[in-house]
Amino acid sequence: MIERIGVYPGTFDPVTNGHMDIILRATKILDRLIVAVAVNAGKGPLFNVEERSQLIAQEVASLKNTNGVKIEVRPFDNLLMHFAKQVGATMIVRGLRAVSDFEYEFQMAGMNARLDSEMETVFLMASDRCQFISSRFVKEIGRLGGDIAPFVSPNVKEKLIERFKKTQERG
Repeated sequence: MIERIGVYPGTFDPVTNGHMDIILRATKILDRLIVAVAVNAGKGPLFNVEERSQLIAQEVASLKNTNGVKIEVRPFDNLLMHFAKQVGATMIVRGLRAVSDFEYEFQMAGMNARLDSEMETVFLMASDRCQFISSRFVKEIGRLGGDIAPFVSPNVKEKLIERFKKTQERG
């Protein structure tokens, strides 16, 4: 039987409970999951790619061997389809929160299918408790002193608070 390898790409700035929900649920359909952390300097991330990769690795450490699936975290800075091919993936995993996500993701899946017709895109709907969570909102709420505990792990919350303090001291 061929090993089902999937790639879950994103910026993960920061990784949220919503991302973790998709990662956990992807373990039900894959043999191996690679969480692919995009460099995405154009988005002006709060954390650099190494920091984001390390945060995700810490978060997924508790999921080791969940459903017998090996989870890896790897940064990438090339075309997603090239990265997926390099790691032997046959599936791209994407999370959907709302109808507005679907339009963008549908277009992206179409472009990716044109680039590599062998690669499947699988959409996982966010759980009802995670549908409203986005990294952008988490950062905005945290930056303004709001409670982000319901949206991220205690470790990620601590790292965000530290980063906000540093940026306030500089700014």
